[in-house]
Amino acid sequence: MSVLKLLSVLLDYPGDELWQHREELLAAAEGAPLSRDHRKRLVALTHGILDADPLDAQDAWLSLFDRGRSMSLLLFEHIHGESRDRGQAMVDLIAAYRRNGFELAAKELPDYLPLVLEYLAQRPAAEGADWLQHVSHIVALLGARAAERGSPYAVLFDILVDMGAGGMDVRALRARASEEPRDDTPEAMDRLWEEEAVRFGVEVPARDCAPTTRQVPR
Repeated sequence: MSVLKLLSVLLDYPGDELWQHREELLAAAEGAPLSRDHRKRLVALTHGILDADPLDAQDAWLSLFDRGRSMSLLLFEHIHGESRDRGQAMVDLIAAYRRNGFELAAKELPDYLPLVLEYLAQRPAAEGADWLQHVSHIVALLGARAAERGSPYAVLFDILVDMGAGGMDVRALRARASEEPRDDTPEAMDRLWEEEAVRFGVEVPARDCAPTTRQVPR
């Protein structure tokens, strides 16, 4: 399993099928061609997820990535926010996938980082590094925020920054993250709900309790 595929699987919502591939995931983490520090932290994260009760692992993921927008794994959330440019960027990204034979399921959003990594895992290494370099400022800030919150998931972002040629001022990003107001507190979540427009009717999209998950190894 490639490093990008492994990172894609670990960064995605931990569906129940993840535990069925325990040995393969641990072997991939232990054999990953990374620096000693990154590999040690990657193995620790992998063990931490797989040794946990699935419900606890899922709750930890949701607490980090699904409360507030600052840790969103939707890349265009950090680039375009709610602007109209986001829709066109989605269309362009889907077209790029299709040109290379990568089709999405109906409910999948093309800028979801684990999905992007799964796509890049199938592309030449140079192309993957180029894509990662273009989003390195987002990935590095996500890593800084995860580290500020004491999350072991931070190592996944650190590895991606290095794979995208690195060069980010991690200390400056950590300082920025430490000064940001948290948007995952109950008070912040209440304010967000108050600001969101309430829509009724058949046009409201269905919302599942958990994100669409990617396949674990193929």
